[in-house]
Amino acid sequence: MINTALDTEFEVRRALKEIPEVKETYTIHGIYDIIARVETETMQKLKDTINSSIRELDNIRSVITLICMDEKES
Repeated sequence: MINTALDTEFEVRRALKEIPEVKETYTIHGIYDIIARVETETMQKLKDTINSSIRELDNIRSVITLICMDEKES
């Protein structure tokens, strides 16, 4: 969940779509402005994507990360 600077949601969404690990983005209303679904193979890659790619974008004020892990069948 991403909080952006005022009236920059669509600009931030365009930038997020340029990041290969970002699979979906949605504009929402409330405390947060955008929900982005990020998909990676490892937790380290997820951390790197969030810290090095997403948090560094212009107009991002805050990011809250919720992790959903898909358990692979044996």
